[in-house]
Amino acid sequence: MNRLEPNLYDKSVPGRRGVRIPRLTVEKKSVEDMIPARFLAGRPVDLPELSELDVVRHYTHLSTLNFSIDANFYPLGSCTMKYNPKINEDAAAMPGLLGLHPYADPSLAQGFLQIMHELEQYLVAITGMSAYTLLPAAGAHGEFTGILIAHAYHRRNGEERTRVIIPDSAHGTNPASASLAGYTIETCPSNKRGEMDLAKLEKMLDRNVAAVMLTNPNTFGIFERDVMKIAELVHSVGAVFYGDGANLNALVGRARPGDLGFDVLHTNLHKTFSTPHGGGGPASGPVGVKEHLVPFLPVPRVVREGDQYVLKTDFPDSIGRITSFHGQAGILMRTYAYMRILGKEGLSRISDYAVLNANYMKARLMGAFPCPYPEGTMHEFVLSTMQWKDAGTGATQIGKRLLDFGFYAPTVHFPIPECLMIEPTETESKETLDAFCDALLEIRREMDEEPETLRTAPHTTPLSKLDEVTAARKPVVCGPCGT
Repeated sequence: MNRLEPNLYDKSVPGRRGVRIPRLTVEKKSVEDMIPARFLAGRPVDLPELSELDVVRHYTHLSTLNFSIDANFYPLGSCTMKYNPKINEDAAAMPGLLGLHPYADPSLAQGFLQIMHELEQYLVAITGMSAYTLLPAAGAHGEFTGILIAHAYHRRNGEERTRVIIPDSAHGTNPASASLAGYTIETCPSNKRGEMDLAKLEKMLDRNVAAVMLTNPNTFGIFERDVMKIAELVHSVGAVFYGDGANLNALVGRARPGDLGFDVLHTNLHKTFSTPHGGGGPASGPVGVKEHLVPFLPVPRVVREGDQYVLKTDFPDSIGRITSFHGQAGILMRTYAYMRILGKEGLSRISDYAVLNANYMKARLMGAFPCPYPEGTMHEFVLSTMQWKDAGTGATQIGKRLLDFGFYAPTVHFPIPECLMIEPTETESKETLDAFCDALLEIRREMDEEPETLRTAPHTTPLSKLDEVTAARKPVVCGPCGT
């Protein structure tokens, strides 16, 4: 039952304890004798008084209210929320990895250094790049690293370029990353097919462009068929062609970005290679580069010398350190296990079924919802809800109503206003896809016949429709104790 869980202060009972600390058997000292008065609070902290069972049941019930990939279909477009096999968790929880200190001497970390070195080689083989760094801690961090590499490359050539061109179909972090690196951002529009407009791009390109950033397939779920022509245009002005690899799930085993002309590519391990994703992490965004950019990779780099693996920093053109250490070691281990278990043939099936599932769902739904870009769908697709916006039954309310059917909402209002962006991934069964499509088709019927049902959704959650404007403008950030 989705009842609203009281907060711990409401459940508090005076005098109730979860644990009783034994009386001191040593000479008693006052708190003031042990801790200087300036560090002491003026009054006791007002904490709830609960038994251990109270606390366990409270948090267990809260956990059942969450939507998660283990409990629900999670079709967030552009996020690749796939199931994470539990064997990956077992691999990442091995004592030898959990007990490895990040500052351990390389001689004491040979096993994991070997795994990192081999993982880099796997990524090289999968993507067609020349070398990889595993240091970036997330996709956006990888973007920033890639742009810094492009900047260092131009600087070594004696150039100070100032512009970065990004299509309107890009992920929102692309302009943020390039801007953070000090570049001026310019947007190239898409054509009627949902692909980058080559004629517009050609007019924008000159010797002041440092890089062109392209997501392929793009956020419309469309493969950029002119990608090699785009690469040719970018390289003709000496710019770096940057690939956002967030949608690599559609290409694994079927196409390699390095063969398509990209010079830099960040790869979201937490998306394509089945690591848990969402809630701000965990994440990992390794960056691959072609041969002419290898000298600029960040340090330290994992290098094999004879039968030993070492962390080397003596690369004079490197952009330097971007993290203190390989802090996302657990993500790397999950990815390594995933790749080894699937093998070459299994990895190819990722893209086969991801693309098949998306096209199956689109075929079932596009008769009920307009599809702005119906051709060339890869791993995800976009449905427009613009015509229902003024009726109050658009994308936002569709997403809320889906909660009543037990589904988390797809991405809404991105990459175009008033839309649903749906990515089923390859891990979902036909039964799950059909159940989700059936729910959306039932909601579509309600939009015509019972619109108030949508306007007041959700109905089965602990709290129904919230006043989002007031929540944003007047957030309640204090607990009952006033802290």
